[in-house]
Amino acid sequence: MTEDWRYSDDRMKIRQKVYSFLLDRFGSELNENGEPLHSMQSITECAHDWVSQGNVSTSGIVKYYKAYYA
Repeated sequence: MTEDWRYSDDRMKIRQKVYSFLLDRFGSELNENGEPLHSMQSITECAHDWVSQGNVSTSGIVKYYKAYYA
């Protein structure tokens, strides 16, 4: 079993919170064709990277997502 801190119970709770926050903020935006403006992959990867960098809240996540994933 791995002891990677990024996947501890506490980090997984933070990951879930960040993922939900990003999904609420960016998941429903559509382009002119009615297709999603932001991919689920970009939202998932952003949440993973955010938590893996040691962040413990959603503070700053919108700016981070827009800078690196949007």
